[in-house]
Amino acid sequence: MAKVLEDVRVLEMGTFITGPAAGMLLADMGADVVKIEHPDGDPFRAFRGELYSPHFQTYNRNKKSIRLNTKLPEDLAAFDALIADADIFIQNFRPGVADRLGVDAKRLRALNPRLIYVSISGFGPDGPGRDRPAFDTVAQAASGFLRLLVNPEHPRVVGPAIADAMTGFYAAYGALGALHERHRSGKGRLVEVSMLEAMMHFNLDDFTHYLSDDQVMGPYSRPHVSQSYVFQCSDGGWIALHMSSPVKFWENLAEAVGLPDMLSRPQFADRTARIANYDAVVALLAPIFATKSREEWRERLLALEVPHSPVLSSQEALQSDQAQHLQMEVTAPHPKGGEWRSVRFPVSFDGERALDVTAPPILGQDDAEILGRTHG
Repeated sequence: MAKVLEDVRVLEMGTFITGPAAGMLLADMGADVVKIEHPDGDPFRAFRGELYSPHFQTYNRNKKSIRLNTKLPEDLAAFDALIADADIFIQNFRPGVADRLGVDAKRLRALNPRLIYVSISGFGPDGPGRDRPAFDTVAQAASGFLRLLVNPEHPRVVGPAIADAMTGFYAAYGALGALHERHRSGKGRLVEVSMLEAMMHFNLDDFTHYLSDDQVMGPYSRPHVSQSYVFQCSDGGWIALHMSSPVKFWENLAEAVGLPDMLSRPQFADRTARIANYDAVVALLAPIFATKSREEWRERLLALEVPHSPVLSSQEALQSDQAQHLQMEVTAPHPKGGEWRSVRFPVSFDGERALDVTAPPILGQDDAEILGRTHG
């Protein structure tokens, strides 16, 4: 694996997702990431009554773990010694908590002027909403993003923790920008990002439509414009189509579904007609897709080059021919024995895939190596 950040030392005091996700992204590119945990550990460790939950594993691979309580003078001194030659520090505490723990930006940057200090919050470091508790669903809703996912006829929160993960991406992105600038300036930066800001930027298309054309998008806006569909097949499986604009896709679909005259019908006349008559298009095609199995449709659409994919489970996605070819599943020795499995970092450098991975650490796994001590 090409470790493009192998000379970068990162200290992460992250819990749950946003901070750990940022640290993991840097670790996946070879940075030496030391996760500094309270002696009780990141609360995400215990989401299944143990200290190695799947939730924790997701965002903490390729890291080391040490235990420090910076409210104790001896632990704060050990922490300060680590800060002295660190490149990046990451925390995702609520505003004010870092000050109480003695790990605020002003103090740490005075100790190490080259330090890039990454502060992640829910609603920003100041303003009327700064003290609001923020979790993934709250940030999705407050940013305008959640309404684009919710079915108005059956309102339920769906999908993974997108706001948490994306905020971690933006935090790592900002840290790398500051790291690049430091090569020129010799000085670190305070890098701040909130979940609200991250998700509003991630939702940029929605805001651009509003600000440039006074359009307020809804959950069906993008699928209508991109002409995207999901149909249920005879075996209960689903298949997704993204037809976009080129007429050849529609001509090939007409052949695939056995309706050679389909494009002569008013609702299929052109892109504008298909968008305006989206529900009518679905009403015509859904019963046809219900006549064959998902695999039959996959083979038929593949042969005719219709943009599609079966809607796969995680297990099916890993077992697909292309995922196998791309070596998406990686393994490592589990810290307590056995084999740990995950999905690799997606970026390759000069054709080198990130096939080397280390399992998420057990709590305090690196106390002896880094601190020269162990906790009881």
